Amino acid sequence: MSAAAPLPERPEPATRSTYHHGDLRRALLDAGLDLAREGGPDAVVLREATRRVGVSANAAYRHFSDRDALLDEVVSMAQSLAADTMADEVARQVEAVAGDGAHDAADESADEGERAQARLRAVGIGYLRFAMEQPGLFRAAFAVPTDLRRAASPDAAGLGGRTPYQLLGDALDAMLDSGVLPASQRPGAEALAWSTVHGLAMLTLEGPLRDLGPEFVAAIGPRLVEMVVVGLGLPDTTPT
Repeated sequence: MSAAAPLPERPEPATRSTYHHGDLRRALLDAGLDLAREGGPDAVVLREATRRVGVSANAAYRHFSDRDALLDEVVSMAQSLAADTMADEVARQVEAVAGDGAHDAADESADEGERAQARLRAVGIGYLRFAMEQPGLFRAAFAVPTDLRRAASPDAAGLGGRTPYQLLGDALDAMLDSGVLPASQRPGAEALAWSTVHGLAMLTLEGPLRDLGPEFVAAIGPRLVEMVVVGLGLPDTTPT
């Protein structure tokens, strides 16, 4: 896999030196995000967030009723960061396909299919990239019990306005529109693709593949994603 491009710039987190009462909520959120980055969702504790910001627990309760309320927003923030990584990967890979050379007008349909497939590959690679580069935030984003309402919530959207789940759906829709994804394969395709790459990520972070590390994912991840792309493009032969 090629070297990762710089992520879009985001505002710097609040710190003790810049904190004032007007941005206490934001300061606590930034502290919660740092805790998740360091230790995953289990590390997001309201008392520790208040200690880092330098305020009392009573002050924090004006903004978050309990630890779960803080974690809930940290989950959305972590998902938005994942979306940024995925969108960055999409932009790079689709641009690479578009820059492969001039094509005749007759090839435009094939080009659209190639771009759509590249888009789905990039969504999967970006997801795995985020898991390996930010394991704590990845766990916070995708290992905390939520539902699909959160997956499509604007609070979980990246700088481009799309959540990780929506980026996946957009890529699948592009494949459908370009003709490389049969209509019979579109229903449930998000769950098939998502569970495949998520399984590799979690097996490597917390399961029996954890000793193999990011290098293993960098090597095998593209092959796994290609299996998803190719498999979804085949007719549905599931026995009825």
